[in-house]
Amino acid sequence: MIDEGDLKLKDINIQNHLAHACILLEARLQVLCFLDSPPSFGALKLAVIDLCCHSAVTQMELEASLDIRCFCFHPNGEASLFEVNIRYVGGLLSAYYLTGAEIFKQKVVELGEKLLPAFNTPTGIPRGVINLGSGTSWSWGWASAGSSILAEFGTLHLEFVHLSQLSGNPLFTEKVMNIRKLLNKIEKPHGLYPNFLSPVSGNWVQHHVSIGGLGDSFYEYLIKSYLMSDKTDQEAQKMYYSAMEAIETNLVQKSPAGLTYVAEWRGGILDHKMGHLACFSGGMIGIGADDGPAGQKQHYLDLAAEITHTCHESYSRSATKLGPEAFRFDAGAEATATRLSDRYYILRPEVIESYMYMWRLTHHPKYREWGWEAVEALEKHCRVDAGFSGIRDVYASTVSHDNMQQSFFLSETLKYLYLLFSDDDLLPLDDWVFNTEAHPLPVIRKRCLQEHSNTQDDEQTNLE
Repeated sequence: MIDEGDLKLKDINIQNHLAHACILLEARLQVLCFLDSPPSFGALKLAVIDLCCHSAVTQMELEASLDIRCFCFHPNGEASLFEVNIRYVGGLLSAYYLTGAEIFKQKVVELGEKLLPAFNTPTGIPRGVINLGSGTSWSWGWASAGSSILAEFGTLHLEFVHLSQLSGNPLFTEKVMNIRKLLNKIEKPHGLYPNFLSPVSGNWVQHHVSIGGLGDSFYEYLIKSYLMSDKTDQEAQKMYYSAMEAIETNLVQKSPAGLTYVAEWRGGILDHKMGHLACFSGGMIGIGADDGPAGQKQHYLDLAAEITHTCHESYSRSATKLGPEAFRFDAGAEATATRLSDRYYILRPEVIESYMYMWRLTHHPKYREWGWEAVEALEKHCRVDAGFSGIRDVYASTVSHDNMQQSFFLSETLKYLYLLFSDDDLLPLDDWVFNTEAHPLPVIRKRCLQEHSNTQDDEQTNLE
């Protein structure tokens, strides 16, 4: 059990982690050189935007606001539509809402407009890569048959709705609503959403379904779109609970030892694997428990708790008490990585994210206890002189560092830990929705939605 004195100490220690980790942003830690990783436009300044909006780094937000006036978005290199949206559009939106600084509003609308050419496809499904200078877009070379990725084109809605709210330009919302329109129209195998879709034909390219990598945040954004709309977006609500029904019917499994997990689906054949990325789903299912079919609230809370427990088991069964990139439930293995290529940990946040949500929803002390286990493991195995590093094998008692501190460690992992040990009135879930990079966006109240709709109607009348 964690008493009040311990809680205050833990809060201070997590703030110290933040201060230490902020020395470098997405850096090669032990050689002290900054990375200019894709998207390559001003990566260091944008890493600050990606981490900002944490209550403990308000001063950094204000300092960033002074620098960003000279910041221009005119690179000639490729940029991921998905990454730019969740990290930089999301970060700038949060910076604006938390500080009120107009420069953030100006820059986020400017950046949002530069993403719009990616939607210029026969179907309106955006391609995954865009040149922000020329507006040229293309699909990832590794994506099957030039397809777009479900978790990429399905993870734009929160930010684009806010872009329309801030700019008064309905085009942002129209773009993401068109995605929904197409998804609702096409047939879904067993009610499931495969991960690859052609932006040319609007058809599924292959039938691989996962709530981990390639699929994950699509489902997250359905329930969060509903919550962010002050529970008025009934289309998002319907799509989410229909998807959850299909996931429970086809993917949710119980291991011989009683662990609940979410398998992947490959053309009708189950792959009994769960990725670390899929561990966000405990929190997602938890925050959606209130608004599902009648009488299902406790069922969803139980399912959320079971999945979060399984993800905690993937941590507790390793030598470092940190979880692998993926773990399996086959050949006698349970919640354990059986392949060498899955044994690494790159400071991912998803398990801690679910701890935070489940704490807020239930106040069961185990979630804070599990969170503190993660803090101690990070401190013991991942802390290096200049920050925190991922490790190559969570099952090795002597760790080998990968010499990389991902920016999502600051934006998500430490933020969710901070919120886990904070009072519920810090960014309360009734008022804020976190995007998939953990940038808080305010719930758009019904009154605001009505005023926005009336403004658009007036503008249309004037045009006529």
